[in-house]
Amino acid sequence: MSKIVIVGSGPAGVSAALYAVRAGVDTTVLTRGAGALDRAEKIENYYGFDQPVSGAELERRSVEGAKRLGVKFVSGEAVGITYTDRLTVETLAGDYPADAVILATGASRAAPRLPGLAELEGHGVSWCATCDAFFYRGKDVAVLGSGKYALHEVQALLPVVKSVTLLTNGAALTAQFPPEVQVLSGKVEALLGEKTLSGVRLADGSELAVSGVFVALGVAGSTALARKIGAAVEGDRILVDHRMQTTVPGLYAAGDCTGGMLQVAKAVYEGALAGSEAAKAVRKGAVQ
Repeated sequence: MSKIVIVGSGPAGVSAALYAVRAGVDTTVLTRGAGALDRAEKIENYYGFDQPVSGAELERRSVEGAKRLGVKFVSGEAVGITYTDRLTVETLAGDYPADAVILATGASRAAPRLPGLAELEGHGVSWCATCDAFFYRGKDVAVLGSGKYALHEVQALLPVVKSVTLLTNGAALTAQFPPEVQVLSGKVEALLGEKTLSGVRLADGSELAVSGVFVALGVAGSTALARKIGAAVEGDRILVDHRMQTTVPGLYAAGDCTGGMLQVAKAVYEGALAGSEAAKAVRKGAVQ
């Protein structure tokens, strides 16, 4: 049976799931729990409610409705997407192969405003350890992050590189890292180098010489996951066509991660379109 995996359980993700499962496709939603909608005190501008509804209540009703139709919800944090014979969403608890994947984790967190970060992207700054670890074999590198997403990048790097230093940028650790990883908890002030990265300067004035910095702050949002597999992005927005498909066949995106109006109505529409188009494609065997 064809399978669709949706990353994110907000309005876009649940809407996509509803349309995919009703089209007869096995549908799984990977969720990290309550999202931005849950924090909305009340919503008064959404179709179908004569009285204000809290974001938490709207989210609960949506998820329960999807479960009633057969959508499977799995708690887990997506940390990467790969493609061999088919698309696979990676989590620390296991992998989820799929005929199509829909990214719907909302707007990505802004990249840190660090001098040298944007300028050295592709010249020592990477967003994907799985993609780029090979180019740093035998070299000293750093990972910028402090949680499970950063741990995934560290695990991909350790067998290949000479050493890995974790730069938490002042954040508390939320994952357990291997003992061979040096942890520096100070704020990062700048990335050093002109044409290629040569190191990192911390706020206390100390410098760390590294050949690569892998950015893995917070969780892997939709844009970060799209970058990992080579889908086109523009700033924090994933580029999609009229069917909500990214530049990678079989990979779709919907909701806040595609930019535009950051509203529930827009997310629900894009989710419905992505779910419908993805289901249509996998049922026809069009996803390659």
